[in-house]
Amino acid sequence: MVFAPGEKPGSESEEAKLQIASKQIVQNAILRAVQQVSRESRQREAGAGDTPRGSFRPGAGELTKKHEKK
Repeated sequence: MVFAPGEKPGSESEEAKLQIASKQIVQNAILRAVQQVSRESRQREAGAGDTPRGSFRPGAGELTKKHEKK
């Protein structure tokens, strides 16, 4: 096995350390995003129960310019 100058046998290379750190950062970011989406979803569901069915919501059911019939 060949080691770079200053690198000791059994120690991880700088590149390997960076890859591990990058993976951890990405995993943490994904976990936080999933938790945030889950929390927002629960809040929306809880808020939807407060609105009586058939109540007026401005803009609900309106066609946007993107979806308007030509």
